[in-house]
Amino acid sequence: MPEVLPLCNRIPLVKGVFINTWEELEPVALGAVRKNPFFLGLPAPPVYPIGPLTKGNEDEPLTSTLESKKMLTWLDKQPPDSVVYVSFGSGGTLSGEQMNELAWGLELSQTRFVWVARPPSEVSASGSFFEAGYDAEGAASYLPDGFLDRTKERGLVISSWAPQVAVLSHGSVAGFVTHCGWNSVLESIAQGVGMIAWPLYAEQSMNARMLVDMGVAVWPKPAGERAVVGRGEVERVVRSVMEGEQGKAMRQKVIELQGTAFKALGLGGSSNASLAGLADEWRAGGSL
Repeated sequence: MPEVLPLCNRIPLVKGVFINTWEELEPVALGAVRKNPFFLGLPAPPVYPIGPLTKGNEDEPLTSTLESKKMLTWLDKQPPDSVVYVSFGSGGTLSGEQMNELAWGLELSQTRFVWVARPPSEVSASGSFFEAGYDAEGAASYLPDGFLDRTKERGLVISSWAPQVAVLSHGSVAGFVTHCGWNSVLESIAQGVGMIAWPLYAEQSMNARMLVDMGVAVWPKPAGERAVVGRGEVERVVRSVMEGEQGKAMRQKVIELQGTAFKALGLGGSSNASLAGLADEWRAGGSL
């Protein structure tokens, strides 16, 4: 993109950069930025981690659609920690082949699930972005024949939009199949929910690798030249997260991170101190 280079050239001119993260989540990356005081040969601006900044339940229009109300009512009827939530963000889609394999994997896992299943895109074998749409005929038109009937007792498919924070904060939800967009990552950690990392585009693969290394996510592996994650692999990772020892360890780790997130934003926490320190500089007439 032709505008990227001019933007990069202007980075040394800014007085500081706010970052939606916190010290305890990315200590190595933040330390590396601070230890390298130059960017393109010029002094690099300081960084200020002030996160995690996420939506709260009060920020989402929970009753904006009948599907949203249906989803939350359905979740209320499920046992604690029994549901995996599947969503690829507002712009992510899967190919028809990949959607078919994901559907079969969820069915084979015998796990309760809520799936925001938008129409597939054939731009690539695994999926696409900013192509997500809405099919007036509903998910039955692009999911495997009979899937909705066979899974109706333990699964719910939504074809448009979900109140994500409300879903992740619900007591019945214990896993999140996510494209690893940063907002979704922060929302999942803030609600203490472990993840199945399914990156599609942009920086999401880097986010996924970080989450796996932290022990709060697993990454299903594709097979074959078309890089499609097969139904058997989907079944394996869903079962491991929802039922296995790996899932228990993951939930424990993500709950620990959740605690650091709350602490970071609290009085005296790292993000609170970062922003407060900047405010003190402004009051003192500093250079920022």
